[in-house]
Amino acid sequence: MASNERTVIAFDLYGTLLSTDSIAHELGRQFGREKAAAIAATWRKHQLEYTWRLNKDYLPFSSVTQRSLRHALSENAVPPPPEAAVASLMSAYDSLSTFPDVAPALELLSKVSSVTPVVFSNGTDQMVGNSVHRSPDLSPYSDVFRDIVTVEEVKKFKPHPVVYYHLAMKVGKSKEQMGDMWLVSGNPFDVVGAKAVGMKACWVDRGHQGWSDGLVDGEMGAPDFIGENLGQIVQAILKSSKTEG
Repeated sequence: MASNERTVIAFDLYGTLLSTDSIAHELGRQFGREKAAAIAATWRKHQLEYTWRLNKDYLPFSSVTQRSLRHALSENAVPPPPEAAVASLMSAYDSLSTFPDVAPALELLSKVSSVTPVVFSNGTDQMVGNSVHRSPDLSPYSDVFRDIVTVEEVKKFKPHPVVYYHLAMKVGKSKEQMGDMWLVSGNPFDVVGAKAVGMKACWVDRGHQGWSDGLVDGEMGAPDFIGENLGQIVQAILKSSKTEG
């Protein structure tokens, strides 16, 4: 099978492969365990909100992450930290833990040559590269991914359509081949963004809550497959790819 005919599996990074809640350990070390979980959750909330507000005036994801950290600390009544503490937290962000179901799914993919797995992220090239190649949990599986695609070149964030077309270009697909690509994400806005441009999309429902996003009606507003873990999703995509091939 020619490389441009292979099914592409594009894995979102933050909140899909890597748990943003895992930064709580470093937050607890610096600011106390009693506030760590709340800061981590608030940090992620503002990080996402900032990207949605920045599709006109782009800032690198590293700047977004640092500014949203300061916002989260202020909101949780933590005095402004020294620059060394912020730098330490940003460094720790490059070593977030994977979710427990990630390793078995990537192990399965490492034995398959008929699909093209890539990482597809809002992060900067440096942030994502550090995470994939240096994270203690994720780096053992870095060779599974054929490429790392970020939004840095197009200076837009998910779910802007241009970032998904940028993904297609990077993996050798045309706009007419968007349906040859699967997005795998734990973020509903990412799923809806991918569906809007013709991609197939899977949602990782680790919380067993079921799909409830109601902004877009019909099939375009819902994932093609929902799995409670990454292994279920990978198996479903491989099955679908084999059937279509």
